[in-house]
Amino acid sequence: MSLQDFLQPVSTYELSHDRGFSDGQIGCHIAVWEGADPDMSTADVVLLGVAEERGNGRRDGEPGGPDKIREHFYASYYWHPEVRLADAGNVRRGATLQDTYAALRHVVQELTGAGKTVVILGGSHDLTLAQYQAYRDRKQLIEVSCIDALIDLNTDSPLKADNFLLSMLTEDPNYIRHYNHIGFQSYYVHPRMLETLDKLHFDCYRVGRVREQMEEMEPVIRHSDLVSIDISAMANSYAPAARISPNGFSGEDMCQLTRFAGLSNRLSSIGIYGYRPSLDRDDLTARQIAQMLWYFIDGRQKSFQEAPLEERDHYNEFHTVFGEVESTFLQSKRTGRWWMQLPDRTYIACSYTDYVKASNNDIPERWFRAQERG
Repeated sequence: MSLQDFLQPVSTYELSHDRGFSDGQIGCHIAVWEGADPDMSTADVVLLGVAEERGNGRRDGEPGGPDKIREHFYASYYWHPEVRLADAGNVRRGATLQDTYAALRHVVQELTGAGKTVVILGGSHDLTLAQYQAYRDRKQLIEVSCIDALIDLNTDSPLKADNFLLSMLTEDPNYIRHYNHIGFQSYYVHPRMLETLDKLHFDCYRVGRVREQMEEMEPVIRHSDLVSIDISAMANSYAPAARISPNGFSGEDMCQLTRFAGLSNRLSSIGIYGYRPSLDRDDLTARQIAQMLWYFIDGRQKSFQEAPLEERDHYNEFHTVFGEVESTFLQSKRTGRWWMQLPDRTYIACSYTDYVKASNNDIPERWFRAQERG
């Protein structure tokens, strides 16, 4: 089956033209699929909508969510001509939730397999499961980062959106090498849940810690192949459609995190889930997500400038000894980012803070956690 069998064209495309976008706006530069077999061969980043919410218990859902986000993203100005954009339209809603999962899984698998970075504008957060299955089906071992106020491991709930992580993290065989959870809010999370994830050597970062040390999240996200964002991670005042909590990330925080995702040379899919137009006020959440997309593209353009680690002329090299362990740190001359060598001679993403700790003969926590995982 071709991609066309799983997709429907973007319904707001004609509307966007009626709005008279100027030549400098994204709406005049993004290649939008209009009904023929979609040709994404020249695209670097491909948008994909999925208005499926049965995983959250809403059988009818709100089909206009991805298009509302597009409307504001298309109106943004196109500052990144090196990043070629395309819009594949919306995944058709299946007869069952599992049918939609299968369609999304197939489309993501085809696009990422062709070397595209896929941006999913989703319905409920459980669609992350289908996003992951696109990698699982080709037996690709990946690292995953999830940005969410909750940790969706609630086995007492019948809703897939509340417990999809159980399938992702525990199914056998499993193709998740490492999992990061970013921005959880402690009063919504059972302590034993964190203990369980820690025993699996997964990393969880409380929202307060992330906001205090935002730059430390860049190395965390840099190694990710898949990123999943639930807009509930944002405070309601910044995203009215996110009704989980009055606290959480600000709009600027989320733009920074999505820019970090764009900077990752490994990342091949990112999903932004949980948007419901009926809960939005003055389209503020749609505008917020559109700006997060803009910053993701900004990071993606910057990532094109990074040289491979093997090209050492493009890196500053620092040799250190900490805890009787010799290590080498690399700093990119182009982007200023850091890498740290492990005992097996491989390199992991790190920060300047890790280098300072190592220089003071302290073992960086990031190095220690990587050794624990083996």
